[in-house]
Amino acid sequence: MNTTDPDPSPASSQSKSLLKRLAGPSSGKAGQNEKKKDKELTQRIEKLLQDREVALKEADLGALRYLLEWAHIEVSYITAKVDSSVSHLLAELESQRDLSQIIVHVDMDAFFANVELLHNPDLKGKAFGVGKGVLTTASYEARKFGVRSGMAAFVAKKLCPELILLSIHPERYSTMSKEVMAIFRRYDDQMLAASCDEGYLNITAYCNEHGITADECVSEMRKCVQEETKLTVSAGIAPNKMLAKICSDKNKPNGQYHLAFDSHTIKEFMMNLPVRKVPGIGRVNERMLESIGVVTCGDIYTHRITIALLDNEFGLRFMLQTHLGITSNVVQPYSREERRSIGAERTFHALGDKNKLLQKLEEVAEELENDMIETGWVGRTVTLKYKLDNYQVFTRAKSFERWITKKADLFAAGKELLLPELPLKIRLIGLRVTKLKDMRAPTDSGIKRARRHELSIGSSDQSSPQKRRKLETDQDDEHAWVEESTPAFDEMDERDTQAFPEGPIRPSPVGEKKRSVQEQICPVCGHVLEADDNQKRRDPESARPPFIGHESESAGKCMELVSGPEEQTKE
Repeated sequence: MNTTDPDPSPASSQSKSLLKRLAGPSSGKAGQNEKKKDKELTQRIEKLLQDREVALKEADLGALRYLLEWAHIEVSYITAKVDSSVSHLLAELESQRDLSQIIVHVDMDAFFANVELLHNPDLKGKAFGVGKGVLTTASYEARKFGVRSGMAAFVAKKLCPELILLSIHPERYSTMSKEVMAIFRRYDDQMLAASCDEGYLNITAYCNEHGITADECVSEMRKCVQEETKLTVSAGIAPNKMLAKICSDKNKPNGQYHLAFDSHTIKEFMMNLPVRKVPGIGRVNERMLESIGVVTCGDIYTHRITIALLDNEFGLRFMLQTHLGITSNVVQPYSREERRSIGAERTFHALGDKNKLLQKLEEVAEELENDMIETGWVGRTVTLKYKLDNYQVFTRAKSFERWITKKADLFAAGKELLLPELPLKIRLIGLRVTKLKDMRAPTDSGIKRARRHELSIGSSDQSSPQKRRKLETDQDDEHAWVEESTPAFDEMDERDTQAFPEGPIRPSPVGEKKRSVQEQICPVCGHVLEADDNQKRRDPESARPPFIGHESESAGKCMELVSGPEEQTKE
């Protein structure tokens, strides 16, 4: 088993370095707009602690609550009952532990940067980034200066004056991605491609068939990738997908890490692992957990009673699974039936001219039409996504009574949704189609087929406009800010959230409320800030003041957004 230096002790989010704080996935995170968000998060934590005290005193335990009210049973008795329930759940989860499958998470090293390096060997050893406005990735030399994906180019230049900025070439990345994935499929033809540069494999059958160990198999796989593509890949070997993903980051770049397949070793591995390392736990959830004393996965057991009493906030089952290192080990490719949307978007320098914005919208519509035709999809709902120059993200949606796929329909819907919002200064426009129908699926005959044909050729005025505004969650990954239209990457990023079906900790859906449209979203941390809607929509420049003083990340708060802002909807 490979060994690495132990993970550093998790520091408070307030003690991180400035360079780390400047490394968030949006250039709006470059030192502004954080004070109010942190204040509100602190208030949320204070309320959480108050709820904990209330829960300890008034735990809703059915008959026990009745006894508590009338017989004044000690709180310690209540906690003992909760602890007993948690112990039973832990035993149940432990009984479900499956160590029979060899799961591998493969992750290409600085994929975009290394692909560019293949086409320009002179860049070797130099600090460079891919993307002119916002970086999609950075070379390892640039990362030494704190340059990271999602950072504004001008911020990256401040950190690394010698930084070389390259244009994005989606075709190159797509071609290389297909080559790499083809190699991975030699070892598991049912592999799950989580994005264009990472995936999950179950190599159990391959190892048994060829009489080799998991380490030998993965070493051979990585060697094939390097010899055939000149790219390097890091890998993690573990009994399930969550552990494999965590392990793949242990020996980056160009390394592999094998976690022993026994319960004791896995528990020891998780014991000192910072909760932030767990897929699905981002900066906000990290602070929420920190507020109740949970910094490492081992702390989950220590504070299991508090987590149980605040189940709606944290999700007891998910947290206990995390503590034990137990998640799904099922690896299979996404089926067409699982696809829920298809889209394309483009990022550009901020534009305020209506005609230029419509031109960008038309280009996106054409790109989306081509992709829908190529992949065999039609849909009924078109969503317009736009990002302001201050990095606020909004969407508008319109539904049709017929199936659409043509550029004219896509552009017309997008135009109808965009024009009422102008004038605005916009730096990103995207279109997404949902309520999909698979045109490659077996068709029915007779009346149903005739009805579908009738709907597909219906007039455009039969649409049923349903507009709503919500915040899109920007993925914190290397490919979230591609300045060209790359729908294939976009779709894979979206579906990657299904890799861990247990999902991230979050408040219970029962308590979720749709927020008012009259709110602004902090471009740094994604938190809601109150604002005047008319001011925000009609005068983007005047929308900036509410963000000023939103404590800079250098002071230690929200530059490092891993899990993206929460979705907000106005029906």
